[in-house]
Amino acid sequence: MKYNPNPTDLSAIKLSDELKELIEQLAENTHKVWASERIKEGWIYGEKRDDDKKTHPCLLPYDEIPESEKDYDRTISLNIVKLMIKLGYKISKE
Repeated sequence: MKYNPNPTDLSAIKLSDELKELIEQLAENTHKVWASERIKEGWIYGEKRDDDKKTHPCLLPYDEIPESEKDYDRTISLNIVKLMIKLGYKISKE
Protein backbone atom coordinates (compact mmCIF):
# COMPACT_ATOMS: atom_id res chain seq x y z
CA MET A 1 0.00 0.00 0.00
CA LYS A 2 1.33 3.44 -0.93
CA TYR A 3 1.30 6.05 1.84
CA ASN A 4 -0.24 9.35 0.76
CA PRO A 5 0.01 11.86 3.64
CA ASN A 6 -2.70 14.50 3.71
CA PRO A 7 -1.87 17.02 6.44
CA THR A 8 -4.51 19.49 7.60
CA ASP A 9 -4.46 22.73 5.63
CA LEU A 10 -3.30 25.40 8.07
CA SER A 11 -2.65 28.19 5.57
CA ALA A 12 -5.65 30.27 6.68
CA ILE A 13 -4.60 30.34 10.34
CA LYS A 14 -3.08 33.70 11.30
CA LEU A 15 -1.18 34.12 14.54
CA SER A 16 -1.03 37.08 16.89
CA ASP A 17 2.33 38.60 17.82
CA GLU A 18 1.96 36.99 21.26
CA LEU A 19 1.65 33.56 19.67
CA LYS A 20 4.63 34.27 17.41
CA GLU A 21 6.68 34.81 20.58
CA LEU A 22 5.37 31.48 21.87
CA ILE A 23 6.51 29.79 18.64
CA GLU A 24 10.08 30.90 19.30
CA GLN A 25 9.94 29.63 22.89
CA LEU A 26 8.54 26.30 21.71
CA ALA A 27 11.20 26.05 19.01
CA GLU A 28 13.97 26.63 21.55
CA ASN A 29 12.50 24.00 23.84
CA THR A 30 12.16 21.57 20.92
CA HIS A 31 15.88 21.98 20.29
CA LYS A 32 16.67 21.46 23.98
CA VAL A 33 14.60 18.26 24.08
CA TRP A 34 16.30 16.96 20.92
CA ALA A 35 19.78 17.82 22.23
CA SER A 36 19.06 16.33 25.64
CA GLU A 37 17.97 13.05 24.07
CA ARG A 38 21.05 12.89 21.85
CA ILE A 39 23.37 13.58 24.80
CA LYS A 40 21.66 10.82 26.81
CA GLU A 41 22.37 8.50 23.87
CA GLY A 42 26.07 9.37 24.03
CA TRP A 43 26.24 11.99 21.28
CA ILE A 44 28.67 14.92 21.58
CA TYR A 45 29.35 18.10 19.67
CA GLY A 46 31.40 17.69 16.50
CA GLU A 47 31.97 19.95 13.52
CA LYS A 48 30.46 17.29 11.26
CA ARG A 49 27.70 14.79 11.86
CA ASP A 50 29.14 11.31 12.24
CA ASP A 51 26.68 8.59 13.21
CA ASP A 52 29.46 6.13 14.07
CA LYS A 53 31.30 8.57 16.36
CA LYS A 54 28.01 10.10 17.54
CA THR A 55 29.04 13.66 16.81
CA HIS A 56 26.68 16.41 15.66
CA PRO A 57 27.29 20.09 14.86
CA CYS A 58 23.97 21.20 16.38
CA LEU A 59 24.68 20.00 19.89
CA LEU A 60 24.99 23.61 20.95
CA PRO A 61 22.73 26.09 22.75
CA TYR A 62 19.80 27.23 20.60
CA ASP A 63 21.21 30.72 20.09
CA GLU A 64 24.39 29.21 18.61
CA ILE A 65 22.84 26.90 16.00
CA PRO A 66 22.38 28.03 12.38
CA GLU A 67 19.16 29.83 11.41
CA SER A 68 18.33 26.92 9.09
CA GLU A 69 18.18 24.59 12.09
CA LYS A 70 16.16 27.10 14.12
CA ASP A 71 13.75 27.35 11.19
CA TYR A 72 13.23 23.58 11.29
CA ASP A 73 12.27 23.79 14.98
CA ARG A 74 10.11 26.87 14.33
CA THR A 75 8.20 25.10 11.56
CA ILE A 76 7.38 22.17 13.83
CA SER A 77 6.24 24.51 16.60
CA LEU A 78 4.28 26.74 14.22
CA ASN A 79 2.36 23.82 12.76
CA ILE A 80 1.51 22.44 16.19
CA VAL A 81 0.12 25.79 17.38
CA LYS A 82 -1.80 26.34 14.14
CA LEU A 83 -3.29 22.84 14.32
CA MET A 84 -4.38 23.42 17.92
CA ILE A 85 -6.19 26.59 16.83
CA LYS A 86 -7.73 24.84 13.82
CA LEU A 87 -9.03 22.14 16.17
CA GLY A 88 -10.73 24.78 18.31
CA TYR A 89 -8.29 25.11 21.18
CA LYS A 90 -7.69 28.51 22.74
CA ILE A 91 -4.17 29.47 23.72
CA SER A 92 -3.85 32.21 26.30
CA LYS A 93 -1.20 33.42 28.69
CA GLU A 94 -2.25 33.77 32.30
